[in-house]
Amino acid sequence: MGLREDAAEIRHELVALRRELHQIPEEGLHLPRTQERVLAALASLPLEVSTGTGLSSVTAVLRGGRPGPVVLLRGDMDALPVTEGTGLDYTSRHPGVMHACGHDLHTAGLVGAARLLAARRADLAGDVVFMFQPGEEGYDGAQHMIDEGVLTAAGRPVEAAYGLHVLSSVLDRGVFSSRPGPLMAASAGLFVRVVGAGGHGSRPESALDPVPVACEMVTALQTMVTRRFSTFEPVVITVGTFHAGTRRNIIPDDATFEATVRTFDPTVGEQVGAYAVRLCEQIAAAHGLRAEARYELEYPATVNDAAEHEFAADTVRELFGADRFTPMEHPMTGSEDFSRVLARVPGAFVFLGACVTDDPATAPANHSPRAAYDDSVLADGAALLAELAQRRLSA
Repeated sequence: MGLREDAAEIRHELVALRRELHQIPEEGLHLPRTQERVLAALASLPLEVSTGTGLSSVTAVLRGGRPGPVVLLRGDMDALPVTEGTGLDYTSRHPGVMHACGHDLHTAGLVGAARLLAARRADLAGDVVFMFQPGEEGYDGAQHMIDEGVLTAAGRPVEAAYGLHVLSSVLDRGVFSSRPGPLMAASAGLFVRVVGAGGHGSRPESALDPVPVACEMVTALQTMVTRRFSTFEPVVITVGTFHAGTRRNIIPDDATFEATVRTFDPTVGEQVGAYAVRLCEQIAAAHGLRAEARYELEYPATVNDAAEHEFAADTVRELFGADRFTPMEHPMTGSEDFSRVLARVPGAFVFLGACVTDDPATAPANHSPRAAYDDSVLADGAALLAELAQRRLSA
């Protein structure tokens, strides 16, 4: 049987693993329960397994039966600080933590790819590195694993890398999608503290109220985007947190807010940071207050190698049929730390629709507390990862 048929044979086991992982979500770089479950799932396979020292990563190397290059397959494992609202019978058992971005599917799918390729070990012309990564959601887990040697885990450098990401909306169930070049945005953080002088809410003239000044900054940042940058150069600034005060009749000493910034051009990203910091500082000064503002670069843009993208797209079409691949017209403004790998190794990142309804346009999106993923796509996701590795080694 082919990889697709073999994947279908283990589908129920992958679904069971995914649902188990869904119930024990963990955040950040340290995922002891998740790591333990992954190690158990890999224990019977002929893999060279190692774990991280600074994070709960798992790196597994499969040695092919013949000499050849090294290919890396990646699956991220961490969850989000979200209280689940799906109502599933396998809902999160950890209050305030949820696999709202589908990383439980990524982990189970990568285990599936390892099983499929291990069964074909003798025929592989080269080695495969399986990268089970914590800390994708803002913790730069990919960089930590790179620093600990994941790209040379097989004893020589990885020559190609592939990753898969499920979507709870946007794409029809079972449809793959990607594009050459920029696929996802770079991310950065803007952190602002507006420092004033507190007082009584009934006498604002006797205080230096930071709240309206911070509010002015929030709206001014949106105007800055449209007036300082071309409409043909995407820039997104979204303020996600805003904190001030303790009671309605007390003017606080300070107000703070944080924003996420998404860009595609590194030069533009640096300009956004310089403009935003200066804007906040000068608005505060205009009102007689002070702003402490800093801009921190996080993940670079996720950029698919053009040739590797075409290879991945052709593989999808040949394995599943032409109707199962939809080219992406525009990149997404979400960000992803697999960009760290693709900045060093040619490869491709592919999306897979896992929408549980027939209308992905209205389904809750990734990161929503109601985001749900149809795990019937797991077998095909595992088959694609395994097929990409097998074909790339053969090439």
